[in-house]
Amino acid sequence: MSLPATHWDPYTPSDEAPWNLRRVVHLHRRAGFAATWSELQRDLREGPDRSIDRLLHGQTRERIPENFHSVAQQLAESAQSPGRLKAWWVYRMVQGPDPLGERLTLLWHNHFATSNDKVNNPLAMRRQNEIFRTLGQGPFGELLQAVVHDPALLIWLDAPANRKENPNENLARELMELFTLGVGHYTETDVKEAARALTGWKIAQGEFRDWTPGHDNGEKTILGHRGRWRGDDLVRFLLEHPATAERLAWRLCDWLMGERAVDAAARAALAAGLRQHDLHIGWALETVLRSRAFFADANLGSRVLGPVEFLVGTARALERFDPPPSSLVLAEWAARLGQDLFYPPNVGGWPGGRAWLTSQAIIGRANYALALVAGQLSARPVPLDGIALAQRHGRGQNLEDILTFCAELLTGMPPDAVWRQRLLAAVGPKAKPELDTVRAGIALILASPEVQMA
Repeated sequence: MSLPATHWDPYTPSDEAPWNLRRVVHLHRRAGFAATWSELQRDLREGPDRSIDRLLHGQTRERIPENFHSVAQQLAESAQSPGRLKAWWVYRMVQGPDPLGERLTLLWHNHFATSNDKVNNPLAMRRQNEIFRTLGQGPFGELLQAVVHDPALLIWLDAPANRKENPNENLARELMELFTLGVGHYTETDVKEAARALTGWKIAQGEFRDWTPGHDNGEKTILGHRGRWRGDDLVRFLLEHPATAERLAWRLCDWLMGERAVDAAARAALAAGLRQHDLHIGWALETVLRSRAFFADANLGSRVLGPVEFLVGTARALERFDPPPSSLVLAEWAARLGQDLFYPPNVGGWPGGRAWLTSQAIIGRANYALALVAGQLSARPVPLDGIALAQRHGRGQNLEDILTFCAELLTGMPPDAVWRQRLLAAVGPKAKPELDTVRAGIALILASPEVQMA
């Protein structure tokens, strides 16, 4: 069954909504971690269908280190401290072949927000992260079943303290409120009964165990179902409840659609489609990415980039590959800007949106821009040669052309009159395209309000 007409209709380029550079940049900044100029030009030539196909299949990046998989594995095996753990994941985001997959991993890390501050086990946190990466684009039921049996999440939500003599409601409450149904679709009695169903779930030698002697085998009524339910029965009821599809539709729209870009009717239509497709995240993801709504003017430049998206995207777009930025340093910058990977602030995750742009964070992003162009993020500092970057792609005849190129690279559009005037006034109206001047201008572009939005 297809979605109702007008909701999530496929995008077809038209005079009103052409397949132009702005929409190509939008696709990569919203669903990936930005793109290089040659990747943008390739997708501009080949059209939306092939571009989205590449993104969905993890084939969009033209430059991937030959030893990526071996290095990623080495970093994973050495991730025995929080810093190394963060560096491993950032390396995957910056250098890996599948930016969409890493973005989904980041989405689920925020949805099932678990902090190492309490888990205190980098290995357990990495295993959880791999669950998100492996199952995050398939049926949500498979992902949920794996995550609720995950030792890191169970420790985070006090599952070992949930005993039949004295049930602990933390896991039951967050499972309903945050992971599936959302507020308003369950009662306090449902939470209490669900906690009883989850008794017996524990961690033994670092692995999940469903310990029958610790389980409350009495009858329970959960969401209208009465019986001697166990934890997996609860999960089944939650997956069957229509509110779970609604919450998943909200979560995906919150990521892929900007403020006021999609209404309640469109979210409801997406939720209906999810229910018809076994809550398959990949189906919903492809539906949104191929839709007219995703490429509509109202959805362009209407979502604030989170710190990780901003840091990784700008480094990649400016081709800071030789030497590459230190993934450990990038992770430290992300924490400084408010997104400390593996340490979300609470069970609700990071608030996102405009909350990212505090006064302190705006200053921090400007400082990061200066550090990036100065080459201070690498073990072997090499300042950005913005002139060579522009000329490598057929641009850079003068300072204004170089700055225009960088603005188009990051936003898909040349700077408007006000932005151009602001940039030229900052670098000097008669400034020449010298390396230091170009770096200062690019840093100003990176720190501009226009680049904080995707």
